[in-house]
Amino acid sequence: MTRLNRVVTYAILISFSFMVIVPLLLLLGAAFSPVQSGRIELGDLNYSNFVNVWNEAEFGRHLLVSLRLCTLVVAITLVITTLAAYAIAILNVPGSKWIFTIILAGLMIPLESILVPLYFTLRAMPFGGGATTLLIAHVGLNVSFGVFWMRAAFLAIPKSLIESASIDGASPFKTFRMIVLPLTKPALITLGLLTFLWTWNDYFLAVILITDPDQLPVTLAIGEFATKYTNKYNLMSAAAVLVALPVVTLYIFFQRKFIQGVLTGALKG
Repeated sequence: MTRLNRVVTYAILISFSFMVIVPLLLLLGAAFSPVQSGRIELGDLNYSNFVNVWNEAEFGRHLLVSLRLCTLVVAITLVITTLAAYAIAILNVPGSKWIFTIILAGLMIPLESILVPLYFTLRAMPFGGGATTLLIAHVGLNVSFGVFWMRAAFLAIPKSLIESASIDGASPFKTFRMIVLPLTKPALITLGLLTFLWTWNDYFLAVILITDPDQLPVTLAIGEFATKYTNKYNLMSAAAVLVALPVVTLYIFFQRKFIQGVLTGALKG
């Protein structure tokens, strides 16, 4: 790499870093602001904003709703996608190519194009308007990508391992449990993190499908500090920081597995 290329590369990286870091610093500054406008005052940091957020909007209750929702979405999505991908990639069930083509088609359909029928279908169900509605929507929307992702991970496993297990008398389920899943753990963790992230950060589907105020996810709880007459930007910023903490914590703990999973998915598709 020439000196000019190195300078250009570092300039681009520094520019993108500023684009990410500056908004985060402004958000943190507003979260500690003592005034509703969110004006940053470094000499007067107000730590009580986080306490006020927790108490005024019953943030703990909304946090539990989101945690329960995300946990169920991740668990159900992983079970469905791993079994489906195993059947398509390893067992090669009859019609697997056509099934996979239909699944890929699901990735190409914009959410906006199915939003109206999705809304009326889910709202007509007995649990319409509650967190279960959001659970079904997220699982359905994540399955296509999950099957695509796990199929790529399963195809990266040497066929000789699968054949050796079959020769030794292992059933397809035992092969799946003892060989396939352990070898694709990074891809599983990555898919779980991505599913958790997409579900946790969702605002669009939640604001449309959820009508029960007791089952609002944490992203909608931020709106408690915005009214027709006033916006408490300092409390909204503090709430946004609290919303981001679980995702950041998960990424810190599973960073290495996440990167391994991304590389595994990129190696073979």
